[in-house]
Amino acid sequence: MDEMTEVRALRAHVPAPDRARLAPGRTLLTEAARVGRSRRARWLRREFALVGVVAAVTAVAVAATLLVGSSGSRDTVRPATTPDVRYRGVTTAEFLRQAADAVQTQPDGTVPTAKQWIYTKEAQEPPQPVGRTGRFVGPEEKWIRYDGSAMTSRFGDEPLHIMKMHLENGGEGDDRSPREMYRVLAALPTDGRGTLKALREQNAIADDKGSSQARNDYSEISVLLSNPVMPAKGLASLYRALALLPGGKVTGHLVKDAAGRRVIALNWNRGEPSKTGGSMLDQWLIDPQTHRIVGERIVSAHGKVLGGSSLFTTAVVDKPGTRP
Repeated sequence: MDEMTEVRALRAHVPAPDRARLAPGRTLLTEAARVGRSRRARWLRREFALVGVVAAVTAVAVAATLLVGSSGSRDTVRPATTPDVRYRGVTTAEFLRQAADAVQTQPDGTVPTAKQWIYTKEAQEPPQPVGRTGRFVGPEEKWIRYDGSAMTSRFGDEPLHIMKMHLENGGEGDDRSPREMYRVLAALPTDGRGTLKALREQNAIADDKGSSQARNDYSEISVLLSNPVMPAKGLASLYRALALLPGGKVTGHLVKDAAGRRVIALNWNRGEPSKTGGSMLDQWLIDPQTHRIVGERIVSAHGKVLGGSSLFTTAVVDKPGTRP
């Protein structure tokens, strides 16, 4: 059995997708497909379609963490990369501590108001067929209201279908709005051990009793890393906490993401082995200049990219359908 056969089995219970059902789902996080467990993330969830199984198979994708350093509601943040960076011989802990130091000094942009929308434009990897024709239609655009009350997405000039949501105050179970997650991030301690303690006390994602504390800690951190509005000090706290956990490895050279940039690849092995004897890895894609996350992929134990997405741009806008 190869990796893709196993991935299909993980989501065999999912009904055949249609466009109306998939539109809101693309912006939600799901931990179940990635780790082969049924428990849901207690934060805003996201999905992407894996190669060979289209949208019926979902796993973790990137939700922009770059929305800082802007001065107005329509300011756009685009990743900037440096082509000649090398990290051979640098340990994961060293890299994450360096990244935290670099990030924490960056200015925070204007925090959205409750009624504003967070816009993201992402490239899928591999490109995904859309609609009944199965055409491949460029990047995907997404809009989610900051208070979590509505969301939508589209490819190209498709009509928008707004989905009403109630993500705050437990209105839809365990999901949370970008605003709620921002508040948690802004309140995190500055040191790694303090951050781990705070996350364990909050237990935002219910611990898997069959997993180690390190795995459960990583689940908490990985979902928070995906918030579309990220305070600089909050991201630095997450990096420092992640530096204390086992399972990470920095690729010694830059790799190319789905948007065509050269980025740092931080691989994370959660320790759940596949039936082929290896593990599917999370691969966080990090801009070497800003040290912010610009994408995420799932890769096999042999380095094959199974799926993912990379950020082109993100911005705060006043209504869905508006581009920066």
